[in-house]
Amino acid sequence: MDNPQLVIIGSGPAGMAAALYASRARIKTLLLERISPGGQMLLTHWVDNYLGFPDGIMAYELVEKMTAHAKRFGIDEMNGEVVSLAKVQDGIRLELANGDSILTRAVIIATGANPKRLNAPGEQELTGKGVSYCATCDGPFYRDQTVAVVGGGDTAVEEALFLTKFARKVYLIHRRDRLRAVALLQEKALSEPKIEPVWNTVVESVNGVNAVESLSLLNKVTGERSELPVNGVFVFVGLAPNTSFLPLEVKRDEQGFILTDEWMKTSVPGILAVGDCRAKPLRQIITAVGDGATAAFAVSHMLTTE
Repeated sequence: MDNPQLVIIGSGPAGMAAALYASRARIKTLLLERISPGGQMLLTHWVDNYLGFPDGIMAYELVEKMTAHAKRFGIDEMNGEVVSLAKVQDGIRLELANGDSILTRAVIIATGANPKRLNAPGEQELTGKGVSYCATCDGPFYRDQTVAVVGGGDTAVEEALFLTKFARKVYLIHRRDRLRAVALLQEKALSEPKIEPVWNTVVESVNGVNAVESLSLLNKVTGERSELPVNGVFVFVGLAPNTSFLPLEVKRDEQGFILTDEWMKTSVPGILAVGDCRAKPLRQIITAVGDGATAAFAVSHMLTTE
């Protein structure tokens, strides 16, 4: 295609919503995706809190519906990874991993975030051999086995509940003495007989030769160390934003999340940010969609007033 007016980097719910609103505004839009549509939704089995689906919906089905809706008004799509971008006289230039470059008037960053790691000995070596960051992907491999989930937020508790479909026992390891998940999820998890919480505890190491065999644990209150035999461990201890490719002029917080105003505009004119890569108090599908709609509206306003 000719140079687009807008490039959206990432096709999770925020990027999809931005594409939908931009295409309806007749903005010439290119949607760039590194792997496949869906973003963090692809790491979730079931979505129970997206407005309009009172009985819940399978995550992959919601991705399909969002993708079809975004394409309905006609957008250009391309697979590619952005390795750098810079403000230039004629707009914003993006450099891709394959050596191509794209010149555009505006960019919406919707690159999301990846799960954080424990950085415990053995974690990296046993990733894919019992260490996982996606219960939806790997849960079925642990039928009638014992697993651990590390974390206490919504995602950790949701995935622990999901794992009870397969595992015989699910230990829920949390560094505090109470969960951070919403009350409904806490109630479900703490009343589930297959789930056993392990409070005030951190993982010191992941142990095993060719597969996970146990976890070395430390109780932060008592100082007691223990060994917990498990067949697998699922890590959900937060997110790290995918923002390393951005120039320093795009301001971020101490964790790397992009700072924006209420229009989703960053510190660099013409560059906006939406979804999980943006500094915000709540990271949910519904807030990502709102971010995308707002950013597309801001770009439309910018293009018509220049």
